[in-house]
Amino acid sequence: MSTTFELSNAAIAALPADSSPPTYDRSAVTPSIVHIGVGGFHRAHLATYVDQLCRTGNTDWGIVGAGVLPGDARMADALGAQDHLFTVVERSSEGHKSTVIGSMVDYILAHPDPQPLVDKIAAPETQIVSLTVTEGGYPVDDATGEFAPDSPNAGPESAFAAIIAGLAKRMNDGIGPITVLSCDNVMGNGDVTALAVKAMAAQTGADLAAWIDENVSFPNSMVDRITPATTDADRKWFAEQVGIDDRWPVVCEPFIQWVIEDDYAGQRPPWESLDIIITEDVRPFEHMKLQLLNAGHSVLGFSAHLFEIELVHDGMADPDVLAFVRAFLHREAKTSLHPVEGMDFDAYIETLLERFANPQVRDQILRLAMDGTSRLPKFVLPTLRAHLANGGPTELAALFLATWCQCLIGISDAGNEIELGPDPLLDEIRPNALASVDNPAAFLEFEPTFDDAIRGNEAFVAQFEAALTSIRDIGLRQTIRNAVDS
Repeated sequence: MSTTFELSNAAIAALPADSSPPTYDRSAVTPSIVHIGVGGFHRAHLATYVDQLCRTGNTDWGIVGAGVLPGDARMADALGAQDHLFTVVERSSEGHKSTVIGSMVDYILAHPDPQPLVDKIAAPETQIVSLTVTEGGYPVDDATGEFAPDSPNAGPESAFAAIIAGLAKRMNDGIGPITVLSCDNVMGNGDVTALAVKAMAAQTGADLAAWIDENVSFPNSMVDRITPATTDADRKWFAEQVGIDDRWPVVCEPFIQWVIEDDYAGQRPPWESLDIIITEDVRPFEHMKLQLLNAGHSVLGFSAHLFEIELVHDGMADPDVLAFVRAFLHREAKTSLHPVEGMDFDAYIETLLERFANPQVRDQILRLAMDGTSRLPKFVLPTLRAHLANGGPTELAALFLATWCQCLIGISDAGNEIELGPDPLLDEIRPNALASVDNPAAFLEFEPTFDDAIRGNEAFVAQFEAALTSIRDIGLRQTIRNAVDS
């Protein structure tokens, strides 16, 4: 397009119709949700759902975004320059659909001064504090499930410190109940959030802990939408194809899903008016999604990374990677799950494989092959532990952990150096991966990730050693073929 529009409130009326600009008066939107951790996923998920509410005439549920990290200044600048408008672009083989989202009406950069965020959490109109701080952003030990007081996620500049301070001010000011809603890929994310908040509150005094017990709820939720990181190529494509100069658009797949536990301390949005599942028990949906979609992503990411594949859809086009992912999901992940009402696991898995193979999303393999110490205890190890307990199949889980070990060494299947994906415990776990060159079982001795049920199971340790040795002797491709054929 020869003409491009910059996003702003003043420009809404002039935006191209196919960008679906907001149809509501943004000045009438009540900022009743504070969301900490504004990234691509939040904007393609919660903010998109709230925008849908606003378009139905319900403007009681606007969002104030917040960031607590120094790097969040980039998002603050980008959104602030365009009146907190942004575009969500859904891409598929059938084309693209763009929507300018107007549900976020402000943004607070809480670094280095968290007080504006604390004040907003305590504001009477705030009914929900939601968060996407990533799987590794909670001050809870993955291995023990206990509060980790020494975690940086419990530090004075953390999201949880701001939440605690906001709740304390809310108590002292006599403001009513509030809901803290996690939207992260964490099993029992509401329970984990409650554990962290209540433990930190107890450190400040019994009064706050008691007030939280009576006035704050922590619903569990299951969230789902594939949302890769935005690239400069995405921004350029969007300006050329849609005619909008968006500093930080969001690219995602068309699929979207949210399952929420109906547990709110105060007011809540009419989620049931949207395509959202409200339930008394989210856990079956969580297990299904984390142990199929997220685990499938991890198996795909680490194996494709060893083959030096850069894009997710290219990984799915590799017949051996596809066979590995499909076999793991059907043979081991699916068979560890309890039934979920209304869900056909076989059909769900095939839908996942189609979603992973979407060539228009252009998701990065390295995005999937990262944060293993945070993600895998939540995505893959529950499947492994279930089968170890009941004598089920574990060969493909052993092979997957062997691919992760190889990725941590940093050498591809072809013998080339590959990038190490970010990981909060990379410096701690990598020595175990390097030690596995002489002693394959040394990798499983990393206690923060592998407990006695795993490293103490001689049969599984033997499977892992055999898989790792095979990768190194005959290569990952033939090792995958042998495992899948068996």
